[in-house]
Amino acid sequence: MKDFYHAFLHALRNLLPIVLVVVVFQALVLRQVPENLLSISIGLLIVAAGVALFLQGLELSIFPVGKSLSNQFAKRGSIPILLSFGFFLGFSAVVAEPALIAVAEQAQQISQGLIDALTLRLIVACSVGLVVALGVLRTILGWPLHWFMIIGYSLVVAVTYFAPPEIVGLAYDSGGVTTNIVTVPLIAAMGIGLAASIRGRNPLIDGFGLVALAVMVPMISVQVYGIIVYSDAGGGPAVGNLVYEGAGDAPSEPMKMLLDLLTMLRDVLPILITVLFFQYLVLRRQLTNPRLVSFGFALVILGLYAFVVGLKMGLFPIGTSMAEQLIAHNNYTFVYLFAFAIGFATTMAEPALLAIGQQAEQAASGKVNGNVIRLLVAAGVAIGITLGVHRIIVGDSIHYYIMGGYALVIFLTLFAPRYIVALAYDLGGVTTSEVTVPLVTALGIGLATNIEGRNVLIDGFGLIAFASIFPIVTVMTYAILMDFVTKLRERQV
Repeated sequence: MKDFYHAFLHALRNLLPIVLVVVVFQALVLRQVPENLLSISIGLLIVAAGVALFLQGLELSIFPVGKSLSNQFAKRGSIPILLSFGFFLGFSAVVAEPALIAVAEQAQQISQGLIDALTLRLIVACSVGLVVALGVLRTILGWPLHWFMIIGYSLVVAVTYFAPPEIVGLAYDSGGVTTNIVTVPLIAAMGIGLAASIRGRNPLIDGFGLVALAVMVPMISVQVYGIIVYSDAGGGPAVGNLVYEGAGDAPSEPMKMLLDLLTMLRDVLPILITVLFFQYLVLRRQLTNPRLVSFGFALVILGLYAFVVGLKMGLFPIGTSMAEQLIAHNNYTFVYLFAFAIGFATTMAEPALLAIGQQAEQAASGKVNGNVIRLLVAAGVAIGITLGVHRIIVGDSIHYYIMGGYALVIFLTLFAPRYIVALAYDLGGVTTSEVTVPLVTALGIGLATNIEGRNVLIDGFGLIAFASIFPIVTVMTYAILMDFVTKLRERQV
């Protein structure tokens, strides 16, 4: 209970920046109180409780078992086993990712079933599994990451040119939410651990990059899925609007609650199967503490359930409500300010970013400052979300923004110091948290719903993609400038 209390307070602290931004705008700009304030408040508390339970479950079950398996496979030195473990670990973690579940369900609802939520999740999960296996092979063989990223994002831009507009924003958002509360710690620890255990590998150059690859490949596969779906459907059905469920729609009947819990079990089951398969059938060893691990998995399921219920009651209504109220205020300047403030505040409190920053600082031996990295990433997210909101307001096509953004990323990759490339791409993948993703997605959908002439599926998605691109730009630009200044000083001496 003591650990849960601390985890709950930690989750509330991560929610605090969002609450402060909303309170300031409600009090000073809109000067009104939301009609569903009580429901939203209860929903936020349920989200915090769900995140706390989920994190506690991860700490007791998935994290220690996953790290133990990675270390044992690395000691064996079997490349096929390592690649298999990487695939199944990436697949199972992403299938259970709460933010991906939320985005997929919204996409299915808005497209009136043309985009299937489960199919979308399976496509993304398979993509991440394959790319984690590829990233493990890259680390083992010492292949440079920058060529993977240059070729990969060139493919992303090329596929975007041919993809239907209904799928582009969703595809980029799907890539952005794959690396989150479950995947970032597991994938990052796996890559750094492998690089540290192989002679001649640099943890900063060779250990990072798995997260970046896990973000990139789903963007390609989901767009290909969209090309197939919309060509078969002859353009697809008319796009509807989302209707968010409030407190009155929360599960109340015991049977419905049981069914929802069974759904959460289905979402976590792939991770459980992966762990048990490799632990008992491949390594042929007993779990260290089966009861504790089982209890941890139970907490993960309960946490996921509470998280989804809290989203419907709290974070989704905040995003749509703020969008409606700011647009009704007839001053888009405040919409831009709200987008920038939300992006910066939530990123500064992002726990995954804190963890990656600390790992990078330790691995870089003085070349990287964790606090500077956080500020650069937060500024990048704020700029990206603001630019994404501008695109929705003016009604521009997302194709050109995304293609231009990644063209800039590819250009910077050619000139950036090698030590920063993998880290910069990874940072682009950890900026969207389990709290930020639903709020930002709801904000985009709310804007597209309330601005005349906008299509919810085409214009509503895409903000997460902007939040993933621009941190890469700010971090690499900073590294290029610092490298230039350092060389200039050396010449003067």
